Amino acid sequence: MKFLDQAKVHIKSGDGGAGAVSFRREKFIEFGGPDGGDGGRGGDVWAVAVDGLNTLIDYRYQQHFKAQTGVHGMGRNLAGGKAPDVILKVPAGTQIYEDDNETLIADLTEVGQKVLLAKGGNGGFGNAHFKTSTNQAPRRANPGLAGEEKSIWLRLKLIADAGIVGLPNAGKSTFLAAVTAAKPKIADYPFTTLHPGLGVARIDAREFVIADIPGLIEGAHEGVGIGDRFLGHVERTRVLLHLVSAQEENAAQTYKTVRAELEAYGHGLEEKPEVLALSQADTIDAETRKKKVAALKRASGKTPLVLSAATGEGTESVLRALMEVVQAARAEEEPVVEDPRWQTGAT
Repeated sequence: MKFLDQAKVHIKSGDGGAGAVSFRREKFIEFGGPDGGDGGRGGDVWAVAVDGLNTLIDYRYQQHFKAQTGVHGMGRNLAGGKAPDVILKVPAGTQIYEDDNETLIADLTEVGQKVLLAKGGNGGFGNAHFKTSTNQAPRRANPGLAGEEKSIWLRLKLIADAGIVGLPNAGKSTFLAAVTAAKPKIADYPFTTLHPGLGVARIDAREFVIADIPGLIEGAHEGVGIGDRFLGHVERTRVLLHLVSAQEENAAQTYKTVRAELEAYGHGLEEKPEVLALSQADTIDAETRKKKVAALKRASGKTPLVLSAATGEGTESVLRALMEVVQAARAEEEPVVEDPRWQTGAT
């Protein structure tokens, strides 16, 4: 399945059904009077977060969604039925913006959440509605009200516990493949990863979700390389895993480059807890490894972990470090349940 994290769609709710002009005509009833029913309401347009989706690819092939018009009113005081609703099914984590792509309408972060995007028009009144003591036979009815029509943007931000950042070829996809069941494309050229990937890691009988995004390079916030477009997918994470390749000549400068791009992007990424690791450690000797670890420690102010996804060295230590932050964040988010005895005075 192809990955698509942004799509523009055009929606229109249904028009209301027209009211009917009708008169009761039955044998032996000389003055039947008006009996035109009201029109039904037009269909609404909703967006619903559903399980089992992790891309907006469906909206590449269909961009227009139009609800049906409400059923028109009929004689014998029969009101028209409401038209069926149109439902846009989106992955959890989808944000919905107005046509300007800046005004947020809704942020659907949990499966089952739904939001009304366009309300169907009300049905028109039939001529029975206009009967008065001075107008016993009205010959007018209202048309239904028009539905709402607009364009909206769907923008997906993956929901993960940990996000991996680093320069291209820092070993991010290799690490994801080593600790999860994900199967990202792995090669030795820059920007092998073109789209974000997700995987579920397990350590000490506990699980958390890891997101891997395309690599950053200097100037990414200005659109250099793939740019910072995919950084939105790690905005929701609780912790960042920053990988610096042992093959980099200047590990400290590499670290500072990625940190500068995170700060330039903003949105709170620069404030997230960070686990720093020297990756691809199996490609250098012990002396060089010691120097690069020391350089990273001076640049970051923290002792980096040493990692080799190819040999498995350090993977468990990295996972435990990530899990520790994730567990702490989850504990803070859990609601506090008070003992009901304190509220009732029971002992």
